[in-house]
Amino acid sequence: NLRLNKYRMKKFFFILSSIFVVTLASAQGLNPVSWSFSSKKISDNVYELQIVATIQQGWHVYSQNQPKDAIAQPTAFAFNKNPLLQFDGNVKEVGNLEKFKDKELDISANQYSNKVTFVQKVKLKGKAKTNVTGKLTYQTCNDEKCLPAKTINLSIAL
Repeated sequence: NLRLNKYRMKKFFFILSSIFVVTLASAQGLNPVSWSFSSKKISDNVYELQIVATIQQGWHVYSQNQPKDAIAQPTAFAFNKNPLLQFDGNVKEVGNLEKFKDKELDISANQYSNKVTFVQKVKLKGKAKTNVTGKLTYQTCNDEKCLPAKTINLSIAL
């Protein structure tokens, strides 16, 4: 129980310091991650969506899958329903996964630096042209601060 309270206090101070940094970062307009979206036809009516994060030196974004003791916002995708599409499996991550552990705060994170590509296969039902649309939510941090989670719209032509 004492360990749980210690964890909650660390989490509280981490969040509190992040709020301060967020205010400062918002005033400075920091945006250390740029995103690009594309699709590649891999067979008849099957496409591979590629969602690429290019991350500035010293910053990172988080994997969709985080350890139990993580407190960072994992990257998440919410694709809009489209009757012309069928999603094939989950979004896969292609990049150098780093398993981060902060012994002082007793927290862990699965993260990427420099670049990561998120890949989703989709099947097109028929010959019509369409777009895959939705939202992408992510958080970026460096060794000193975290920026607030951002949600951006995505639209990828097939």
